[in-house]
Amino acid sequence: MFCFQEQDRGRTLTLKVKFSDYQQLTRSKTMLAPISELSTIFEVAKALFESIDLENRSIRLLGISLSNLDNAKQTQVIQLPLFQNAGIIF
Repeated sequence: MFCFQEQDRGRTLTLKVKFSDYQQLTRSKTMLAPISELSTIFEVAKALFESIDLENRSIRLLGISLSNLDNAKQTQVIQLPLFQNAGIIF
């Protein structure tokens, strides 16, 4: 399953490999500019995967993540009062 919003962009792509003997390793690459195109994400993930010496080991899980996010849509954080119109005086 791939959960990715079109407006999401990130600079660091991480590849996680879990082997059948329950050992795992990660490889990551940080780009100078944020990436968001699936083709670019795939190419970077493929290059990271090809850099791993598999040594005839079986893989049970393979995952990629995009972090160091730079979302185009910025959200504004608003602090809400804890007791609104509750008649409590401090």
